[in-house]
Amino acid sequence: MIAFVSGPVAALAPDAAVVEVGGVGMAVQCTPATLARLRVGEPARLATSLVVREDSLTLYGFADDDERQTFELLQTASGVGPRLAQAMLAVHSPDGLRRAFAAGDEKALTAVPGIGKKGAQKLLLELKDRLGEPLRGAAPAPAPAGAPGWRDQLHAALVGLGYAAREADEAVAAVTPQAEATEGTPQVGQLLRAALQSLNRAR
Repeated sequence: MIAFVSGPVAALAPDAAVVEVGGVGMAVQCTPATLARLRVGEPARLATSLVVREDSLTLYGFADDDERQTFELLQTASGVGPRLAQAMLAVHSPDGLRRAFAAGDEKALTAVPGIGKKGAQKLLLELKDRLGEPLRGAAPAPAPAGAPGWRDQLHAALVGLGYAAREADEAVAAVTPQAEATEGTPQVGQLLRAALQSLNRAR
């Protein structure tokens, strides 16, 4: 089990970061919100979860231990693999998921690509008591100045979640007023959630 990686960020992609650890570049799959906090050349520490398959070893990275634990708990539900668990964390924060499960909020779960109404109902039954109670006063950390452009990152994240480029374009346009009204650097994680909500309404 690789619990975390720590070192300078060597490269960033729409869905992954490369962290140099002891002279070795570790590719780590991350959500857009986590990637938005990283900058090439600067030190980073990511909590990680290693997913082992017959033909691959994939390292998933998270901003903190809470995200990692939530990622692993989500996969205890039948039909939830690492990609779907990561998509859930791309749309909702760990505390947002805890609130959704505590309230039995199907709509929040169906906002995640790949989860339909029946799937949401099944997940609510399986995971309601596993994620724990929502935390109080949790606030997302702001993205650092100089992070990659939010439009490009948001568009790439939506395409990576399975949306067509045209749908991604429309969703980016829909959240642009929100982003431009934000003081400082927009938080890509929040914009992604708003973009997914706009796409869900358009269906």
